[in-house]
Amino acid sequence: VPSTAVRYLSKPAPVYPSYSRRLGETGRVVVRVLIDERGSPTKAEVQSSSGHARLDESALAAVRAARFQPYTEDGTPRRVWVLIPIVFDLEN
Repeated sequence: VPSTAVRYLSKPAPVYPSYSRRLGETGRVVVRVLIDERGSPTKAEVQSSSGHARLDESALAAVRAARFQPYTEDGTPRRVWVLIPIVFDLEN
């Protein structure tokens, strides 16, 4: 399911690791997350790494803490896997 098919109740809010910021590490992490029928993330894994373990771990933690509106098909809540991109950019 595309990430646009999922609505957030609480968006992922990644923390930019201070050491990564000092080192100038940037990148994009794509997290693959399983959202259950209640809108809770039950599994999360890195689909595509930023190349920096600290950034990857921060993205995973942010997605695990997020809450979603349950995905529905024909009015019935369903479990769904979604890819969520998290960007770490020193400008923001």
